[in-house]
Amino acid sequence: MFSGKLFTDVCWACLFPIRIAGVSITPGDAPFGASNKSLCMCEDKLGLFMPGIVNSMWEPARLIEVVRKPGCSLALGGVTLPIGDKRLWGTLSDATAGNGITKERTSFYNVHYYAFPLLSILEMYMPKRCSPDGYADFDIIQLSEIDPTWTNDELAFFVNPEAAAVANPLAQAACTADAALGVVGQEPLTSLWWCAGTWGEIYPMAGTALPNDFGRTTSLLAARTIATQHRRGLAHLTIGDATICRGSIFPTIPKSQYKMSMFFPRAESKRAHFIGSHPLTWQGGEGRVIPQVGEDALYMLFRWNDCCNTL
Repeated sequence: MFSGKLFTDVCWACLFPIRIAGVSITPGDAPFGASNKSLCMCEDKLGLFMPGIVNSMWEPARLIEVVRKPGCSLALGGVTLPIGDKRLWGTLSDATAGNGITKERTSFYNVHYYAFPLLSILEMYMPKRCSPDGYADFDIIQLSEIDPTWTNDELAFFVNPEAAAVANPLAQAACTADAALGVVGQEPLTSLWWCAGTWGEIYPMAGTALPNDFGRTTSLLAARTIATQHRRGLAHLTIGDATICRGSIFPTIPKSQYKMSMFFPRAESKRAHFIGSHPLTWQGGEGRVIPQVGEDALYMLFRWNDCCNTL
C-alpha cells in the first residue's frame, strides 16, 4: 500500500466533484442529500460563531481489507498480525457451490477496517474541522478476528435487534429496487438501509455470506463493516446541511455518502462504484480474482464530506 501504488492505483478522479461555496470547480456529480449552501456559521472552541465557506468533496477516508487468513494485512504489505487462529480461516463459496447435504454453503472472510485520511497523510488540503472523527494518519479501527459477533450470526442478531424489523418478506422484496439501481451502477437508496443492492443484505452484521462471486461477496462484508461502525456510533454522517459544522452520529449506513474503489487485486484507478453496484459496472468488469495471488480484496472507501471551512 505504502509504495508507488499510492499514486498510480488510487482513483484520484474519484475525489471529484470539488465544490467551493456550493459551486463545482471540477466535473462530477454530487450525491443525493449533499449540501448546496455557499456560506456557513460555526461555533469555535470559545463559543463564538465564525463565518465560513462550505466545501464539499469525496474524501478518501478508509481502507477495508477482506481476507481469508486471520491477521493477514494487505495494507501493510502482506504481514500477518498476531490475531486469530486457524479456526477463523475464510473461504469463498460461489453461487453454484453445494455440500451435498444442505445444497448450500456460505462464504466467510475476516475484515480489517483502517483509518486512511489520504489527503491529511499527504499534507494536502484538508482543514482540521473537516475531519469529523479526528483521524489524521493511518490507524487500525476494527479487526474482525477480535469481534465475537463477526463469527456468530445469533450473537450479531442480539447486538443488533433492529434486524428483526427487516427479517420479513416485505422488507426483503423492497431490496429489489436497490438491486435494480445496482445493476446499472446508480446511486443506492439510503432509505433502504438494510439492503446492499446486488451484493445482498446488510443483516446479519457478521462475516458469513450466501454463495456469490468474489467481488460481491467481499464488497458485502466490507459494507457490513461500515454499517457496524455506524450502528456502534463509531462512524459519522458527513453529508448534508446538518453536518457542515460537525459530523453527527447516524445509526444506519448512509449509503449515498460512500463509494468504493478496489485497490487489490485489480485496481480501479479511474473510477469508483456505489454500495450495491454490480461488478459488471466496475472499472475492468467482473473478473477480479487472480488465482493464488489475488483471492483477497482491499478497498478504498471514499466519503462525501460537506464541511464549513471557517475564515
